[in-house]
Amino acid sequence: MITIASKVNDLYSFFEALKNELGGTIEQNTTECKLEINNDLARGSIRSIALEDGIAVLEFNLIAFQDIQITIDALLEAHVNFMYCSKGKLTQSFDKDSETNTIDAFQTSIVANIISGQNIIMLEKDIETVATLISVNTSHEGNNSSQWSSSLREAFIADKTDDYLYIGSYNLKIAENIKQLQCIKQEGLVRQLLTKGIVNVILALEIDHHNMDIENLDMEPTTLTKMEIGLIAKLTEYINEYPDLDHKVENLSERVGLSAAKLQEGFKFQHGLTICEYIRSVRLTKSEDLIINTDLNISEIVYSVGFTSRSYFSKIFKERFDCTPSDYKKNKLAVSA
Repeated sequence: MITIASKVNDLYSFFEALKNELGGTIEQNTTECKLEINNDLARGSIRSIALEDGIAVLEFNLIAFQDIQITIDALLEAHVNFMYCSKGKLTQSFDKDSETNTIDAFQTSIVANIISGQNIIMLEKDIETVATLISVNTSHEGNNSSQWSSSLREAFIADKTDDYLYIGSYNLKIAENIKQLQCIKQEGLVRQLLTKGIVNVILALEIDHHNMDIENLDMEPTTLTKMEIGLIAKLTEYINEYPDLDHKVENLSERVGLSAAKLQEGFKFQHGLTICEYIRSVRLTKSEDLIINTDLNISEIVYSVGFTSRSYFSKIFKERFDCTPSDYKKNKLAVSA
């Protein structure tokens, strides 16, 4: 087992500790730090992002060839940590003698240290792990953070006499937003603004999911198994990547080996939409991106995202964006002129 201990608060020193134990190369700037590893110990990357308002992001995207135990010092009654596993699994404990908690793929968790001064994260050998930890310092005195921090403190820290741990049910919406976070290519201020926006959405989804789970403690949320939810996640990625294809339910069902009823249950549970509604939503989102970022005309956009009728496309586009595609394009051109 590889054991990594952090006795410092800043992420740059933490990454030096990671590098000393795991090897690899570090890239860093004023807001991000990334360790790339490709050796006999592990392959992949660990990245941190420092945002304003006391928010920090830590991402794991790697496969370890030995168990890796990372111990992170925590300030008592200060940080609320949102942990989400997109692939593989994580284990968490508050100290070496406490109970170990497993966070599976597509599960979210919320952790707050009340009496224990450490968080121990375990990455297991030979399991590809993709996970994201968003830490919010509720004692941070930023201009825009006081109400936000106060709400988190009241929900997860105030009046608690023991460490707070919540492990939630499965959620694919969070995975989709985390993937967006990982795909940001812009640099500078634009990158910072996009990152902050997506992180805020992820935090909102995490809190909303927590509240829904708490309200429905006595209800069975879905009959889907973990494996079936994984297949729904793969199908979601497939539709997002190829919105232009003719996605008939029977074809999608055959692709992943689930019945049409299971597919509908999965999409309603994870996205709140039927399969057809989800496909339509993805196509509309893609069409907006093409209007903003390409010179394609509206007819070209209609068919490139999988719609077969321009009039139908215009109708549902206006329902979502409150204007026609042509007006949307004109407004975009006027803004950029």
